[in-house]
Amino acid sequence: MRDRLLAGVEAAGREVLEIYNRTYHVETKEDDSPLTEADMASHHALVALLESVTPDVPVLSEESGDIPYETRRSWARYWLIDPLDGTKEFIKKNGEFTLNVALVENGDPVFGIVHAPVLETTWHGQIGQGAWKVEQGASKRIEVRALPREGGDPWKIVGSRSHGSEAFEAFCARLPNHERVSMGSSLKLCLVAEGQADLYPRLAPTSEWDTAAAQAVVVAAGGQVLDAETLEPLRCNQQDSVLNPFFIVCGERDERWTSALREALS
Repeated sequence: MRDRLLAGVEAAGREVLEIYNRTYHVETKEDDSPLTEADMASHHALVALLESVTPDVPVLSEESGDIPYETRRSWARYWLIDPLDGTKEFIKKNGEFTLNVALVENGDPVFGIVHAPVLETTWHGQIGQGAWKVEQGASKRIEVRALPREGGDPWKIVGSRSHGSEAFEAFCARLPNHERVSMGSSLKLCLVAEGQADLYPRLAPTSEWDTAAAQAVVVAAGGQVLDAETLEPLRCNQQDSVLNPFFIVCGERDERWTSALREALS
């Protein structure tokens, strides 16, 4: 099943890439976020893929997000997808957008695929089995890395390309020596998953479909995606709203950053 899903997501990515490389129309949704024909083409391709592979498993997509919680709350197992994560990056033509597909079981993302068409790269992971990065056809296993030792290399902190926040600045100001990396879409979580970054504090709004697929990859790679207030794992489908709390992605917990986070949020 995994190979069929990976091939199908890559095929949807090729559809998106064809639109990316030509003129296309941009609309504005009710929440003022942009919507392109690539969002919808990917949505239809991914929903068709998942319905063919697992016809008995429901699908929730950003572009079908009006399914009421009264219906969703009974789902013990479902697919959660963001057909085009990073639409602003898509429009800016910087290539930092992804197609996200997650399998959620009892509120926890257990399998995820994150595909970046322009980068020709896919990250995928399954809890208990591990995580991989597939780059131009070559697959390698990935793992989170340990935080640099005191006085060693600077920490690498990932921030959003398009969404900053005062809390993020306050958090970074309280950290040891560090460097910042700006990135779009769920690629930020993937950098932590593959050991290229140490922390990704997201102290601004996101939705569950933005993060679930990459969360599965991070956890499969040995990392954690934690509610910034409670430091409990991020969960899906626990309430009517699909908005996430603020969160932080890490390879490991450490008092140096947990205390910085508490102070930044106080």
